[in-house]
Amino acid sequence: MTAHGASAAGGARPGGGAAPAEPGAGLPERSAVAWRRPVDAGALRARERLWTLSTAAYSVPFVATAGILVGVEPGLAPIAALSLAHAWGIPELHANRGAKVVRPRRRRDEAAEATALGLLGDLLGHEARELHARTGLVLERARLGVWLVGEAGALLVRPGGRRAHCWCVRVEDPSLPSADRIAHLLLALREDETGFATVANLAFSGATWRVRRRLPEAMRPALAAAVQASRA
Repeated sequence: MTAHGASAAGGARPGGGAAPAEPGAGLPERSAVAWRRPVDAGALRARERLWTLSTAAYSVPFVATAGILVGVEPGLAPIAALSLAHAWGIPELHANRGAKVVRPRRRRDEAAEATALGLLGDLLGHEARELHARTGLVLERARLGVWLVGEAGALLVRPGGRRAHCWCVRVEDPSLPSADRIAHLLLALREDETGFATVANLAFSGATWRVRRRLPEAMRPALAAAVQASRA
C-alpha cells in the first residue's frame, strides 16, 4: 500500500494550518481502493470493536487453558504460566507491528535531508517544528483525532487519548529524504483526511499505552503530546 505525494491543492497556511481544498477534492489514490468503505468516525469505531474481538479470540483461549490446567492439577501451574504469557504476548506483538510504521528509517544524504527539513518546516507551526526536531514525528490535529506523521506511516490518537490506530502508508519514490516523505504525507492528510485513512493500511488498533511501550524512547514525547492534545 502506498500513498503518493499529495498535490498542493491542500496547501499550507502560515503556522501549519491547512488551506481549504477545492470543493469535492480528494486524493486520487482513493480510486485504486474504491471498494473500501471511507474511513470516518463510525468506521473507526467499527474497526476498534472488530480489532478488540479479534485480539480476544486469540488471547482468551490461552487464558481459559491456563485456568483449566490449574483447576485440574495445581502442579501444572508452570505450564499455565506459559499459556498466560502467550495471551499477553499476542497483543504486544500486534502493538509492536503498529509502532513500526512510525519508526525512523535509515538516513540518506545529509545535505538533501537538511534542505528537505527546511521545506517541511515551512508547513509547520513553531511547536510542531520543535516536536519534529526532537522526535522525528509531526503532530497534526484533525477531525478524527490527533495524528503523528512519520516518513512511512502515521499514528492516530483518538479523542480521549486511550485508543491509537497505526497506519502503514508511504511515498512511492525511495530516493526522497525523510522530511520530504513526511511533507508529502502531511499534505495528503490535510487535503483529504478520510481519503488518507482509507488508502492507508491499518497495522494496529488498541490501547495507546501498548503502542508507547513499543516506540523508541526518543519518539515517546510525541505520543504524549498527541494524547494531551486529544484530551483538550
